[in-house]
Amino acid sequence: MKKKVLITSFDLEIGGVERSLINMLNSFDYKNYDVDLMLYSHTGDFMNLVPKEANLLEECSDYKTLRMSIKSIFDNHKYKLGIDRLLARLKAKGNGIAQMQYIWKYCLPHLPKMNKKYDVAISFLWPHYFVNEKVDADIKIGWIHTDYTKIDTDVDMDIAMWQKLDYIVAVSEECKSAFLTKYPNINKDILVIENITSPKLIQQMSCEKIDDFNDYEDTFKVLSVGRYSDAKGFDNAIKALRILHDREYKNIKWYIVGYGGDEALYRNIIKENNLEEDFILLGKRTNPYPYMKKCDLYAQPSRYEGKAVTVGEAQILGKAVMITNYKTAKSQLKDGVDGYIAELSVEGIADGVEKLYNDVELRKKFEGNCRNSNYSNEMELQKLYELF
Repeated sequence: MKKKVLITSFDLEIGGVERSLINMLNSFDYKNYDVDLMLYSHTGDFMNLVPKEANLLEECSDYKTLRMSIKSIFDNHKYKLGIDRLLARLKAKGNGIAQMQYIWKYCLPHLPKMNKKYDVAISFLWPHYFVNEKVDADIKIGWIHTDYTKIDTDVDMDIAMWQKLDYIVAVSEECKSAFLTKYPNINKDILVIENITSPKLIQQMSCEKIDDFNDYEDTFKVLSVGRYSDAKGFDNAIKALRILHDREYKNIKWYIVGYGGDEALYRNIIKENNLEEDFILLGKRTNPYPYMKKCDLYAQPSRYEGKAVTVGEAQILGKAVMITNYKTAKSQLKDGVDGYIAELSVEGIADGVEKLYNDVELRKKFEGNCRNSNYSNEMELQKLYELF
């Protein structure tokens, strides 16, 4: 008899966590497990990538309110949830991360429970209150995708939440280590399961034709992919490109595939540095792989990461990769072998790009080592099945 598995997340907007979830769903063992997918909001460009084998549950309008504006909640006559959101905003005092915790705390009593019993419930996106409080399951698992030492959570609330899970999964050893640095007294088993990648699918999708990526021979194209947010460090990348142009590397252009709340900030910094023609925000793209395939260097200028999905995807496509020395960087690549780790600063980013621009042989070495490496890791899911 198949075991019943529930997997939950918020939506399928374009992002690393969402891409990781899609890859996991497309690699799951549906012969042995019946999988229900609970998304609080049926939105996002990845919705059409959910495999038909996964049973997408009906959207619940109450859970969708968790990221709606307070005005919209009242306009939809959900007054209790609207008041809960106002309380969460007041309690958080401007701390956006903690506000997410308080939203759950205050809204939880007014949110419905699942009416189905599961063998396993997986909460793929923090915070994990839904699986803890609203799902009846024999085994409950919560995922760690980021460096928790870099985000300002309400620690006491978080510890109480994590302790209710049976198992915790981190996407890298360094991600696990950072988590235990912040929460040293968590007494749950923490397992490392890497983000699932499918080289065959990535290679296929990289062949899609694109017409908005500068393909002139004399242009050195740097590419980054990610949300427009503080964590990704794209503001530092803009300033680094200004330094590179001041060093007379004027044929270097930097492209960003992504979207998010910091777009206006980035555009202001781009304008202040007179880089309107050279630092290009390409916007949201469901398929970033053709851009990766055509770039000369893939760069991840992040301030912190759990494990950046896009770095591994660029390596699958045989690209030279540069990342900053964030806390979990050494779990991402082998420095000097299949990529380069630059100092985490504006100057460090500029120096790293300059080094890889000038050292063609080093770039070729990285590209060759990436092409000769096997980045397929679908067997990582066996670790998860063992928990079941």
